[in-house]
Amino acid sequence: MDGPLEIVRVPVLSDNYVWLIHDDESGETVVVDPGEAAPVLAAADARGWRIGQVWNTHWHPDHTAGNQAIKDAHGAAVTAPAAEAAKIPTADRLVAEGDTVAIGRRQARVWETPAHTAGHVSFHFEEEALVFVGDTMFAMGCGRLFEGTADQMHAALQRLAALPEQTIVYCAHEYTLSNAKFAAHAEPDNAAIADRLKRVEALRADGQATVPTTIGDERTTNPFVRVDNAAALAQLRGQKDQFS
Repeated sequence: MDGPLEIVRVPVLSDNYVWLIHDDESGETVVVDPGEAAPVLAAADARGWRIGQVWNTHWHPDHTAGNQAIKDAHGAAVTAPAAEAAKIPTADRLVAEGDTVAIGRRQARVWETPAHTAGHVSFHFEEEALVFVGDTMFAMGCGRLFEGTADQMHAALQRLAALPEQTIVYCAHEYTLSNAKFAAHAEPDNAAIADRLKRVEALRADGQATVPTTIGDERTTNPFVRVDNAAALAQLRGQKDQFS
């Protein structure tokens, strides 16, 4: 296959990131979790890309609100979690655990990673060592347990953490600074967290993004990945929800 996938981060709303994936060999372009259409269409147009597919990790409007406008503008087909079909009326294809999605000749496996929402999925490109995780794993954090359980989140995070350490993790929000501050509170003796907090503070002070991240970095600095069991994760998540 000719060269790596080109992946463009598109900031939308207050702190969301939409991901444009472009395969130069086929000329195909996919957008992941478009919470807003206009910036995404502008980013694609600036590069001469036509968006053929939209992939949704879950139903929340800050991940799906741009679906229809992108369909209207580029004729894109929307792929969404089967378990959330009723909440994503723009979906053209419904996927579940073990299904595949493709851009050109490159395939990603669908992983069910529920907890943030009941039907949340992630998209894992094994050969390329990339994973698009929506709101399941964040840099130094994880999503709130809106529709699922700590057991589900713990299982999802451990599954992701078992990927090779060089795997690049594309999450959907710029939450890293607040996550890093909480991580330093949760693990005050973790030097890797303290070092990463300094780097994150410097990046944010300079107006720069802190994601994507890597599985290796999350293993060493993400307290939600590092806990031993679901009960500990639930306790940590409760603390984070109240942390300021």
